Amino acid sequence: MKPTLLSFSLALALSTSLGFAADAAAPGPKIGSFGVDLSVRDLSVKPGDDFNRFASGKWLDTYQLKDYQVSFGSFTGLREDSEAQTRQIFDALAARTDLAPGSNEQKVRDYYNSYMNRDARNAAGIAPLKPVLDKIAAIDSMPALVLAFGSSNINGTNSPVNAGVGLDRKNPDAYLVGIGVRGFGLPDKDYYVNPEPRFVAIRAAYVLHIQKMLGFAGVTDGKARAEAVYALEAALAKETWERAELRNRDKTYNLTKFADLSKLYPGYDWSAHFKAQGLPIPAEVNVSTPSAVAPILAIVNKTPLPVWRDYLTFSAIDNNAGLLSQEIDDASFAFNGTILSGQKAQKDDWKRAVALVGGTQGLGDAVGQVYVEKFFTPESKASMDELVANLRVALRQNLSKIDWMGDTTKTQAYKKLDSFRPKIGYPSKWRDYGTVKIVPDNLMANVLALRVYYTNDQNSRIGKKTDREEWSMTPNTVNAYYNGSFNEIVFPAAILQPPFFDAHADAAVNYGAIGAVIGHEMGHGFDDQGSKSDWQGIQQNWWTDADRANFETRVKALGAQYNQFCPLEKICVNGALTMGENIGDLGGLSMAYTAYHLSLKGKEAPIINGLTGDQRFFMAYAQIWRTKYRDEALVNLIKSDPHSPGMYRANGSVRNFDPWYAAFDVKPGDKLYLPPEQRVRIW
Repeated sequence: MKPTLLSFSLALALSTSLGFAADAAAPGPKIGSFGVDLSVRDLSVKPGDDFNRFASGKWLDTYQLKDYQVSFGSFTGLREDSEAQTRQIFDALAARTDLAPGSNEQKVRDYYNSYMNRDARNAAGIAPLKPVLDKIAAIDSMPALVLAFGSSNINGTNSPVNAGVGLDRKNPDAYLVGIGVRGFGLPDKDYYVNPEPRFVAIRAAYVLHIQKMLGFAGVTDGKARAEAVYALEAALAKETWERAELRNRDKTYNLTKFADLSKLYPGYDWSAHFKAQGLPIPAEVNVSTPSAVAPILAIVNKTPLPVWRDYLTFSAIDNNAGLLSQEIDDASFAFNGTILSGQKAQKDDWKRAVALVGGTQGLGDAVGQVYVEKFFTPESKASMDELVANLRVALRQNLSKIDWMGDTTKTQAYKKLDSFRPKIGYPSKWRDYGTVKIVPDNLMANVLALRVYYTNDQNSRIGKKTDREEWSMTPNTVNAYYNGSFNEIVFPAAILQPPFFDAHADAAVNYGAIGAVIGHEMGHGFDDQGSKSDWQGIQQNWWTDADRANFETRVKALGAQYNQFCPLEKICVNGALTMGENIGDLGGLSMAYTAYHLSLKGKEAPIINGLTGDQRFFMAYAQIWRTKYRDEALVNLIKSDPHSPGMYRANGSVRNFDPWYAAFDVKPGDKLYLPPEQRVRIW
């Protein structure tokens, strides 16, 4: 069947499920008269000068971040809605005494209540962590230190050497142990070396913070010891790879026989580390950053044991502070929350409990199963299935029209597109927590029980076939992801709500919002790294050399554009680090726009509130990315996050897209204007 005919058949139900021509008697959209809030526009700003401000400027000027917020926008707003929904589940369970022992409901209730019992935690002080601290204090040899590094997952400590189980990118049916090195506490290595005053001040505050945390373990001569821990972390940071390098799938896949590890990287007992972590010895491992391993091991061996003990003690207290007394929790927050992110107050305990209990390292599937039953309708899933199908058709049409890719590569691209597997709402099977013991009023015991559970789960995968039904997010998560090894796009239930999707909103809005998000995730299969895996998810080249060169030229130009976005003095977006997400945004916008126009079946979209269909589409797109940030959080994001800040996700994409110019009459002289030959067109 031809793509255009298929798209028309898939679009037949748009008048109901996607809201394009909703009956006048039907309920209205949650936002505005058609799904977009026009009252927050700043009409004094030309769309071509700053589309983000044109769409949301009044909101940006008037919204006041709450003390606990480091940023706020459409995504975080919906996350807070999801938190409130999840709290309903917890509150319904919290006071029940009729729950069967060992049931998921009992475990969720007791885990939640153990977090909420501040009195018990305050009375205990640091005592729940004492067994971990005693083990650290007893480290008297290199074998004992290796044992501590291997136990870091359970103890919650940092470690310069890490091993974890993931998918084999060149054999997606198999699991592969990866070995990496890191071990420092600040968000990025640049925090240790950047000479700008803001980073100098952070470093000074960090040393004081280390000293403060060591004080909770009874360290009285903490200043010099804190400086030694900082110097150790700085040395580790210096040897690690830049984040942009860590994205490169070609450089980070280095299959190595386990038997050869000691020859290639001597001076470390790899077998002892694996034994401490409970990992079976595999035949092969992936060494993700090989050039960094030997320098890190040299630091491990030359650093005195007392410094390592302080390093582990500090990270144990700091990383577990949120599980301990208010005093310790607040002391950790003063640096990690306020200095690093600008946060003025902690989130309410119930919000933090929701994140802990309902997260992927908590009882997320138990919570998610109830969340789906309570808040996710079959109609939402059907609408999402339809949207994904339409976006798939749109991407195929876009692929057919690009002139920089030849037919040989296009054939493989079509094959990859046809093989995309969408997962919508919730997994087909739920995780079994039968072996996890959750008890009342002992938060640390519950956390440790879950850490052991997840560590054992990972360790048990060695030698087994991969589980393609597993999800990496819980249904109550407001997010989405693309898994290149399985060639799948995953959309949890919680994201399928306004402002991203509203059955009563105009179709242009749904395509500009959730449609662009769907397209973004699909686009990750064809971004600078996702494009290195074929239709089966196997990392291998399926491009002709000429097509790859054409692609890289466009990628480089897009990166150069984003490098120019500087929200603060000397703080600029890293176009290489954010490349995959920027390609995803641009491709998602293009796919969603094509799908929207296919849904019209050749008809003109109506004018609503004086706006054309295209204008409503782009307004919806801009408003899902609107975000207000604290400066500290913005710095943290730019240095450590592969996503560009929200204002550039709006402005950076549209300025490369011809239909936006036509929709808002953007002309030369406008600040976002790019001459046609400078606009990057990829997918």
